[in-house]
Amino acid sequence: MAPRDSDDETSRMFAVRFHGRGGQGVVTAAELLSVAAFDEGRDAQAFPTFGSERTGAPVMAFCRIADRPIRAHDPITRPDALVVQDPTLMGLASVLEGRTAETYLLVNSSRTPQELGLDSLEPVPVAGRVVTVPATELARKHLGRPLPNAALLGAFAALTGVVSLDAVTTAIRARFPGDLGEANAAAATEAHAVVLRGSGAYVDA
Repeated sequence: MAPRDSDDETSRMFAVRFHGRGGQGVVTAAELLSVAAFDEGRDAQAFPTFGSERTGAPVMAFCRIADRPIRAHDPITRPDALVVQDPTLMGLASVLEGRTAETYLLVNSSRTPQELGLDSLEPVPVAGRVVTVPATELARKHLGRPLPNAALLGAFAALTGVVSLDAVTTAIRARFPGDLGEANAAAATEAHAVVLRGSGAYVDA
């Protein structure tokens, strides 16, 4: 893991910023990712921005993962990865704030990155680091509800390799026991497979 949102004391830190709307499970996604990383033996933290989380309002949440204790507690301004749960937020300047060519960008959409205009990003992204996955459709398939967070975590695991799919699904099942957990784990597993087999839509610039 390359240090980007860190100093020498907290080297090998991976910083993730989640963007979505209230009701989409943005904060839960960050928390589940931190649990998955912790279960794999690393330090992790997750926290949301303060403010309204009413249904439909833009929400941000953050997750840091490191191989040593994390001392930073401020919002992530230089993310290694951005996870966008609602593609309508892509027009907000704050969503891509701090992004570099090496930042992973995972967007919940059935449209291709080209159709969303992501192929014209500046700076030009490193090949394969921008991908769209139809997480809402996968959630409807497995859960019967348009909650994309679990599917996006499965896609994130495949795209970045920062956590394993097993760790993600274990965290999901621990948070949501029973049928709900199994359904969310199935959505994450299918999204993971979508990315691994290349049927997620990538920018290959």
